[in-house]
Amino acid sequence: MLVVAKFKEGKGKFEKFMGFMQSPEGLAERQKVAVVEKTIGSVTPDKSTVMFKIFCTDEAALHKFIEGTEVSKPIMDDCMQSYTIYDLTKVKEG
Repeated sequence: MLVVAKFKEGKGKFEKFMGFMQSPEGLAERQKVAVVEKTIGSVTPDKSTVMFKIFCTDEAALHKFIEGTEVSKPIMDDCMQSYTIYDLTKVKEG
């Protein structure tokens, strides 16, 4: 799956979000929804948007994590403006 998240206006939203995602609490929450070791992330040059390609293990839990669990809600509410989740499928292998 591919998750694209846009941050709210304001300085330091990307850094705060990534600090949470890399914290022990954030890693524990992420492990509930995906294989963390297989996650590939990128960020736009202006740090307004992030993109994560994830190996999702529980799609319902992914939605709950992004919308805000007891642990993730304060960060998501403070930092995230919007998100889009894409289901990726293989088109061709060469």
